[in-house]
Amino acid sequence: MLSPLDPWPDTVQWRRVSGRLVWLELLRLAIVLVVLLAACLTGYLLGWAPAAWIGLGVALVGLLRAVVVVRAVKAWGYAERDSDLLVRHGLMIRRLSIVPYARMQFVDVTAGPLERAFGLAAVQLHTAAAASDAQVPGLEAAEAARLRDRLAALGEDRVEGL
Repeated sequence: MLSPLDPWPDTVQWRRVSGRLVWLELLRLAIVLVVLLAACLTGYLLGWAPAAWIGLGVALVGLLRAVVVVRAVKAWGYAERDSDLLVRHGLMIRRLSIVPYARMQFVDVTAGPLERAFGLAAVQLHTAAAASDAQVPGLEAAEAARLRDRLAALGEDRVEGL
């Protein structure tokens, strides 16, 4: 059965984001967990007994979140077509964004310190309507540059034809 979130399954070649994005997101999660667990341990050592139970809860939620992170990263995908870019993501709430090249105003490539350490970048497309913006995170730096250049060139070509 064809889902509205899986358009043209036979004609669209979906590309996945880098697998290194999983490790980046797990590192971010680990940093948050270390801080929270350190706070719980400090509270417990200072005599506040509920801190041990809170720490256990934090650890369990962190473990669950780690599983979700792995699955969420695998849900990201993008596809380049002749006249638009498709971006899909989400586990529970799936989202499919279709951004026509002619509607793009500009393309951003961003990479924070952790992303650069992993050799990753994110490409974001901006349109006149903020709700139609799309982002593709976790791209290899070379792929992000290639996609940025291609989208910018296609956007210019489509605008010139108007």
